[in-house]
Amino acid sequence: MNASVEQRMRASFRAAVILSLAGAFAVIVPLFLIRFRILDPYTARVITMGGVNAIMAMSVNMIAGITGQLSLGQAGFLAVGAYACIFFNFDLGLPVPLAVLCAVLLTTLAGFLIGFPVLKLSGDYLAIVTLGFGEIIRIVLINLKAVTGGPNGRQFTTVFALSGEAAFAAVTVTLIVILALTQNFLRSSYGRAILACREDEIAANASGINIFRYKMAGFVIASFIAGTGGCLYALVVGFVRPDIAQFMRSIDYLIYVVLGGMGSMTGAILASYVLTGLQEFLRFLQDFRLIIYPVILILVMLFRPRGLLGMKEFSFVGFFEKIARRFLAAKKRRGKSGGAAAGGREGSDA
Repeated sequence: MNASVEQRMRASFRAAVILSLAGAFAVIVPLFLIRFRILDPYTARVITMGGVNAIMAMSVNMIAGITGQLSLGQAGFLAVGAYACIFFNFDLGLPVPLAVLCAVLLTTLAGFLIGFPVLKLSGDYLAIVTLGFGEIIRIVLINLKAVTGGPNGRQFTTVFALSGEAAFAAVTVTLIVILALTQNFLRSSYGRAILACREDEIAANASGINIFRYKMAGFVIASFIAGTGGCLYALVVGFVRPDIAQFMRSIDYLIYVVLGGMGSMTGAILASYVLTGLQEFLRFLQDFRLIIYPVILILVMLFRPRGLLGMKEFSFVGFFEKIARRFLAAKKRRGKSGGAAAGGREGSDA
């Protein structure tokens, strides 16, 4: 029994080390390339915005892929987080870290208040109601000129908007932390209960799982992630308008989730980076980009209807262990071939 516990502890420690090294590599290497101008500032900005989109895709995936609901108002929570961050920093004079914390908590509270009546619905009805709430948030932001600046928006000049290195580091580190926390949550008993609600509500209810409570937990977590994405958007872009709460932005985030795989956080992140880069890469086509981009999405949906990763998660630990096994196998084969060659030479000398 002690041996099995010790073996599990070693496996957990090895996994933690591998994930820490992978996260450090994902941050340090691009920072090095940005620092020495191997990556130009425009490319660095595109990668950074890909990270912001990835965080928002994780927020949508928490609702659509994990809880099995369809929400079309996540861009509204992005706007709440962005404007709240500016309000707490500029208007109330709080430091940026404290302003971000307050903005995220406010967005989470908004998600709780909106989710309480909304989650009594499901399917298309839920999608329509969340779409309505997103539009309500946008209209309120347009008319609340004293706080939001109205349709013209507000500027938010910080070090993150001026420095590509600081913006990339803040977004990427936040993305890695959110991914780690989300994956650990989904492996917990609470996460498995939410997944059970997604698979079969009747069976989950019969097993004693409170369907509404766990759906509410997923919705609140999604609001928390969206609020974090909104704060990062305000910090990185340095300018916020009510248009960021529009319906089509929520559709963009849903496209990232569908392309990456419903229920796959790493798939949503991969699709976010790919599509964000693809939009900029096709910009030279001007208006034809609006044709090429949907065609690519249609082809992917035809040949990969479950998305790039389906419902699977990319395992950094499994990937590293697979490479290590192949390396050891190749080394063992070289050792055997070397030994056989040495034995043949000894026989010939005799």
